[in-house]
Amino acid sequence: MQSRGSSHRLSGMASNRSRIPALLISMFATFASIYVAGRLWQDAENRVYLIKELDRITGQGRSAISVDDTLKIIACREQHKKLDALETELAAARQEGFVSKPLIETNGTYSTRRPLVVIGILTKFGRQKNRDAIRKAWMGSGAALKKIEDGKGIILRFVIGRSENRGDNLDKDIDRENRLTNDFLILDNHVETNDGFPKKAKLFFAHAADKWDAEFYAKVNDDVYVNIDALGATLTTHLDKPRVYMGCMKSGEVFSELNHKWYEPEWWKFGDKKSYFRHASGEMYVISRALAKFISINRSILRTYAHDDVSAGSWFIGLDVKHVDEAKFCCTSWSTGAICAGV
Repeated sequence: MQSRGSSHRLSGMASNRSRIPALLISMFATFASIYVAGRLWQDAENRVYLIKELDRITGQGRSAISVDDTLKIIACREQHKKLDALETELAAARQEGFVSKPLIETNGTYSTRRPLVVIGILTKFGRQKNRDAIRKAWMGSGAALKKIEDGKGIILRFVIGRSENRGDNLDKDIDRENRLTNDFLILDNHVETNDGFPKKAKLFFAHAADKWDAEFYAKVNDDVYVNIDALGATLTTHLDKPRVYMGCMKSGEVFSELNHKWYEPEWWKFGDKKSYFRHASGEMYVISRALAKFISINRSILRTYAHDDVSAGSWFIGLDVKHVDEAKFCCTSWSTGAICAGV
């Protein structure tokens, strides 16, 4: 009897021990399932939230895009804005630099949004008598000079550089004269030398284009008389030409002899026949606004030769420029309707 009871109790205890691990395993599996399901549900909610946020930010209601794609789109839009702005500026530059505005003539006066012409009278130290003669003959001074500027749109200035000995009596004399007349364009970055005339002409056009937004720019020597009214009337007939270079066109021999008065250091560039290309005579010539801007932008690389008129001609020979050979600009002889004359 004892043996049967003992064996029954032992078998019951073994059975209880086998049920405990199974129950623990079952409970663990249940908790694990609940945990995994919760995590999956949470991840699903996070995905939905992120998609909705991307849709809201990017404005894409039907599909979501990555952050990198979003940044690329934003950068592309910024580039398009910059391109549009540049195209607008380019169109304005073409309009302003290559299409002149119409000029209205009323009773001998000229009215325009910008000045008709800036005339630079290239002068030197010790030539005040020439300048005074010009002021008296055709340029005017004080109120008369101002009247020409306001009424005819013609700005006139004597053009000169600085002395090799900066601040000496030569510079002081010019500064003193300018305080009285206020009719100089002083090129502080140019030194007056015997062979520096071509560079001075280049700097005049560059500085004048920077300072005044005019239709035309003219270079004149300080021993030339100019008929202002004839000049104004002639220039108005060329306002429709975007890039024009006008004067008394000529050519001439290139001198290679070192001791010759008109010696050209770069003579070998002009070929075996030693003849200059066609260019406007140096007493007076005129260029349009676009060409003056061209000189201003490229002043540091534009080559100068022995003469300013040859130098100017060389700057335009390779450009799409209208060369106007106008006999009225031939200053060697005075004739009816002439614009200039040597004195």
